[in-house]
Amino acid sequence: MIIGYARTSTLEQQAGLEAQLEALTEVGCEKIYSEQVSSVARRGALSEALSFCREGDVLIVTKLDRLARSVRHLGEIVDELTKRGIALRVLDMSLDTSTATGKLMLNVLGSIAQFEREMMLERQREGIAKAKAEGKYKGRKPTARMRTAEVLQLLGQGYKKHEIAQRLRISQRSVYRIVNEAHRSVAVECNR
Repeated sequence: MIIGYARTSTLEQQAGLEAQLEALTEVGCEKIYSEQVSSVARRGALSEALSFCREGDVLIVTKLDRLARSVRHLGEIVDELTKRGIALRVLDMSLDTSTATGKLMLNVLGSIAQFEREMMLERQREGIAKAKAEGKYKGRKPTARMRTAEVLQLLGQGYKKHEIAQRLRISQRSVYRIVNEAHRSVAVECNR
């Protein structure tokens, strides 16, 4: 069976996800798993796809960075697939791990991809440091804190913190931070 996996990091990348799904359909994927989550987050659809694959199956992704977050992670996935007799194909590289050359190329390209990412992150850190030194960098906007009133209102209505996080599409950590800050400011007011 041919199984496809597609992923984008954010909901704003809908066109990218649709393009991946179209490419996977065109190459004959019989079952496709997709999700819109960061590569560092828990990826349920990837876990499902890997669990679904059986010996003799082929797992297809459009790009290597859609599958793994690092060379180490890629190696773990490929090792698991190899042990179970499952091939991996990466469309944009015409890569197929069912061949010895494909396995070699996968390792080389995975290493290059990780190197590129690390270089990009290093340049980003340097740019941020320079902007901070020039007083131009303010950091990202505190989007969750802008919803403090909504969080406190829902809390007052009896919603649990995890429900508030889901409802407002912010992290539970942000909800706890907002609630703790509200409690601290009330305590300060009471002590005056």
